Amino acid sequence: MARTCEICGRGPEFGAKVSHSGRHSRRVRLPNLQRVHALHKGRRVRMRVCTRCIKAGRVTKA
Repeated sequence: MARTCEICGRGPEFGAKVSHSGRHSRRVRLPNLQRVHALHKGRRVRMRVCTRCIKAGRVTKA
């Protein structure tokens, strides 16, 4: 539930950091989540939404 966008469901991405010498170490990319007051089903609710959804207009701020 945590670290995921409540609109699109975008969450952490896992992969590897690769140095110049080619060594691999595990890393995590987290989405840029913001807590916003939004209108959801006619009510004002606080949601955790990624900035991609905010820019795309999928969220109506309240």
